[in-house]
Amino acid sequence: MSWQTILAIGSGGFIGAVLRAYFNGLISHRLPHDLPFGTLGVNLVGSFIMGLLVAYFMYTTLFSLHAKSFLSTGILGALTTYSTFAIESFLLLEGGHIFLALANVSLNAFGTIFMAGGGFYIAKYFLK
Repeated sequence: MSWQTILAIGSGGFIGAVLRAYFNGLISHRLPHDLPFGTLGVNLVGSFIMGLLVAYFMYTTLFSLHAKSFLSTGILGALTTYSTFAIESFLLLEGGHIFLALANVSLNAFGTIFMAGGGFYIAKYFLK
C-alpha cells in the first residue's frame, strides 16, 4: 500500500470519526433511550452512503484509487461504528436487557444491509 493511500485513509478516518462522534451525540441527545439509536443511525446512514459509493465506483471512472480509499475505507470506515455497536450490544446483554440487545443486533445487521442495498440500487438507477 502506498503512502498516498495510507494518507488518504488516515485523513478520511479523521473526518469520519469526528462525524461519528457528532452525529452519534446529536441523535442520542434527541432520542434518549436505552436502545443506542445514535450508533444505529450512523450505521444505517453510513451503510446507505457506502451502497451509493460502491455503485458509483462500479459505474463511473471519476474517482482515483486514493479518492475511493479516502471516502470508503477512511470516512465511512470511521463513521460506521461496528465496534461501538458490538460493545453496546454486549452491555445490553450484560445488563439483562435481552430484548433490547436482540433488537439492536437485528436492526443493525438487517438495517445496514437493507440501506447498503438501497443506496446501491438508487445510485445504479441514476447512473445507467
